[in-house]
Amino acid sequence: MTNTIDANAVRKLIVACDAGMGSSVMLASTLRGQLKKTNITVEHTPVGAIPDDADVVVCHKSLAERARSSAPGKPVVTFQVFLGDPAVTALVKTLKDGGQVHG
Repeated sequence: MTNTIDANAVRKLIVACDAGMGSSVMLASTLRGQLKKTNITVEHTPVGAIPDDADVVVCHKSLAERARSSAPGKPVVTFQVFLGDPAVTALVKTLKDGGQVHG
């Protein structure tokens, strides 16, 4: 099932990871830089500890089901490559330009 939120309503984006690998920390840092001119906070958390106030969750495709269980009703945007993934690029564009975030 896909959940949707209007980009203008997003205030907190979570990059969820599994074992605390450096790749997802790097992705969170990259997203912070790309979204610094917006009102969106980017945080990095374990997939099992996604906060209730998360608006959008970004995680590796292999963690999608766990993220959806941990954050029911929230859009979960999945990627396959930690840096330069088209899904993450599209998400950043939508958050900056407006529109619907699907996940």
